[in-house]
Amino acid sequence: MNEILERIYEIENLAELEIFLRAQDRILIRERLLGEFDRYAFYKNASEWNRAVKICECLAIVGWGERESLEALRGKFYNGYAMTYFLNAHGEACFVEAMWSKRKTGLTMQDGDTFFHESPDAAGKTLARPVKEDIQDVKLNSQRNWIAKNPIRITRAISNCYENSRAVIESLFADLQPALNAKMRPEIYGCAINYIKLSCAFSFSDDGCKTNYIIAPDKPRLSSQRAWELIHEMMSEEQRRAGGYYLRNRFEYSPFRKDTGKTGALIHFEREFSELAPMEQKQKMGEYFLTALKQIAQKQSKLEYDFAAMIEDFSKILGEWTAAEI
Repeated sequence: MNEILERIYEIENLAELEIFLRAQDRILIRERLLGEFDRYAFYKNASEWNRAVKICECLAIVGWGERESLEALRGKFYNGYAMTYFLNAHGEACFVEAMWSKRKTGLTMQDGDTFFHESPDAAGKTLARPVKEDIQDVKLNSQRNWIAKNPIRITRAISNCYENSRAVIESLFADLQPALNAKMRPEIYGCAINYIKLSCAFSFSDDGCKTNYIIAPDKPRLSSQRAWELIHEMMSEEQRRAGGYYLRNRFEYSPFRKDTGKTGALIHFEREFSELAPMEQKQKMGEYFLTALKQIAQKQSKLEYDFAAMIEDFSKILGEWTAAEI
């Protein structure tokens, strides 16, 4: 088994790794991989983090069994520093999360910015303190495949909004997103899609700062330059600034990235949307979400992914949310 693990760490190509793992006894290899994960979930340097990434890639292929499935990801903090962390299917952090500092000779974890997140599989273990400096000239890896999870992520482009929309927006994250996480069936849709981000940009007016979107006709789709030209045909720059007006397409679609499995849409909401009654806002929002998903499904129709089943499940859960009183 040690020879098998050594071979796993040697294989760089993900497709080759999958072929190798499929040739092993699934139960035995999973047991050994979970043992390795329990070791490297408490990584102390870049090399150990990279081993944790490789183990999570393997477990995404053979399955986590009765354990909570996780992804090992590298991100970037707002100051540009690298971050590493484990996320479960609901986007919750587990085990060790670290921020990394650059030194002349490599990277090391920062003691004050390294944290431990509880996990049902931690078995009472926690992060050793203090985190010791361990500089290595090693690139931090990030998981290249992904676990099965609800593919719909609803986000906000900015946190501002008109007050009449606040309760509806809060319900998106308090009610709809948790329901999607619990009730969607990602295991039947396929693995081509990691997740689809539906990002909402709401008009707002706060403390003298305002943004009010004017929604352009569906066709033709406006470029940023053309939108800028058209809004100045509609009003003067002084009027535009005073009202915080911006001409935008209702939907802006992100390209699909095969390497990450991510795509999505940015949805703009005009001020008039917030003047509707809360239940009408929910209905409108639901219509926009479905329009975006159907358009994404059409754009990515060549992928081996059951968009029809995914949208059917989403529609059912969305319908329950739109029918519920605020």
